[in-house]
Amino acid sequence: MDDNAPIKVVYIEDDAEMLDLIMLILNRPGMSVRGASDAMRGLDLILQDRPDLILLDLMMPDQDGWDLYQRIRANEATRSIPVIIITAKAQPIDINLGLHVAKADDYICKPFHMQELWDSISKVMNSKFPPALPE
Repeated sequence: MDDNAPIKVVYIEDDAEMLDLIMLILNRPGMSVRGASDAMRGLDLILQDRPDLILLDLMMPDQDGWDLYQRIRANEATRSIPVIIITAKAQPIDINLGLHVAKADDYICKPFHMQELWDSISKVMNSKFPPALPE
């Protein structure tokens, strides 16, 4: 990734309000965020854009987020893209599955504070991202 190029993010989330809010907050200089409200459109964006980061909801009506995650990891062209799971599945077994079995890059439970998402992106992107929310 070019240090001057914006971080390209694809966010896949079926909740339109959540999708719009996160895109509004994260779309700023140094970051370009595109959103999809379903798994198939999300996969199309990922294959088209080759993002630097994927934010993925697990519970979607058209396809389970874990199925999409497996497709991302099985594809040679997308398997190395970091994925942060953002989900309401907050039971310890779900978190363990996400982080230790599926090996997602991070796992954020809804509801969350924006600083938590910001910190997660910074960690996953190896600090090539501002460490705090802009004023």
